[in-house]
Amino acid sequence: MRVVALVPGGIGDQILLFPTLDDLKRYYPNAQIDVVVEPRSKAAYRVSKSVHDVLTFDFKDRNSLADWGNLVGSIRDREYDVAILVGQSWLLGLLLWLTGIPKRIGYQGKGAVLLTDTVPFKPSQNAAAYHDLLQPLGIKTPSPELTVNVPKLDIEWAQIEQKRLGVNETGYILIQDGSNHASPATGLDTIYPVKNWQQILQDFQYKQPDLPVVVVKEADNEQFVRSLLEFSPEIKVTAPDDIGKLAAFIAGANLMLSTESVPLFLSVAVQTYTIALFGPTEPAKLLLTNDRFLAIKSPTGKVADIPPKTVLEKIWGG
Repeated sequence: MRVVALVPGGIGDQILLFPTLDDLKRYYPNAQIDVVVEPRSKAAYRVSKSVHDVLTFDFKDRNSLADWGNLVGSIRDREYDVAILVGQSWLLGLLLWLTGIPKRIGYQGKGAVLLTDTVPFKPSQNAAAYHDLLQPLGIKTPSPELTVNVPKLDIEWAQIEQKRLGVNETGYILIQDGSNHASPATGLDTIYPVKNWQQILQDFQYKQPDLPVVVVKEADNEQFVRSLLEFSPEIKVTAPDDIGKLAAFIAGANLMLSTESVPLFLSVAVQTYTIALFGPTEPAKLLLTNDRFLAIKSPTGKVADIPPKTVLEKIWGG
């Protein structure tokens, strides 16, 4: 069976789909699963264990009829048996109808009339809403936990990086913030103020002076990292250059502190003990809860309003 999934959205949207794709592969081990994603999201599939091929198409661009025609043609040439549309779009429903794929699955709503099988869209659910798309294929079990497949080379890189930072024997606390400014779920700001992080760091250094703190440096959080280093020069900095290396380094941490972001999803997936700060998003709508993941939800809907004291109580008492 050949399956293609059309998945508009960012890297976070792709990672939240992984449990659905993994379950599809578990029930149909001989299935070949391909995805069509935006170019910015292709990197997510470095840590997918179920996807065979990744095609790219900029769904949000002002595509010409020729662009859409090329996409239809490339999908038709691969002779898929099943198509899964993640999202509600009349245009993408039409596109799938034009491909001639015999089984076309999506949500009820826009474009549903052009699909062969639909399921209700339940926005109150987390990744389980994606998993519902497998029901027309006879898969009606609960959504499994989020997992990723970290390449061996990335694990080896993380081990070398831990030695470089001098944390391979002591362990480390990992902090991520200041990048991925928008929530993958709401698009709203998720930055936690530097002054709050400084209070948390100060408490850490007082109570656990021998446990290093490492901050993740990314392309758009240099000012955040610089501010933390000015406050606490002994902080260590890592800068993985792809999602696999980032996942591998997160997997080695004793604890991950993060705002709502792609690194948060990776931390939950590799089962690192994780404390996450949420602003407008309801944590239960995004991630399945487990005993290694604690969510702190802002009472005002703004992540900046979470008191450092609340975070520290979770760290030391959670």
